[in-house]
Amino acid sequence: MAGEQKAKAKVEQAEGKAKEAAGRALGDEQLEGEGRTEQAKGDARTAKEKMKDVFRH
Repeated sequence: MAGEQKAKAKVEQAEGKAKEAAGRALGDEQLEGEGRTEQAKGDARTAKEKMKDVFRH
């Protein structure tokens, strides 16, 4: 399960970067903001998984 969560975090980060870049290129502030939000969610999920790993070992 932890592997799935880590992969999901990476996907969220990548999608967020893509949305942010597209929003910046198109001048769409809402899309850019959504991208930053997705990146933050991915970052939070990664941090959570790292903490779980620390306490697991």
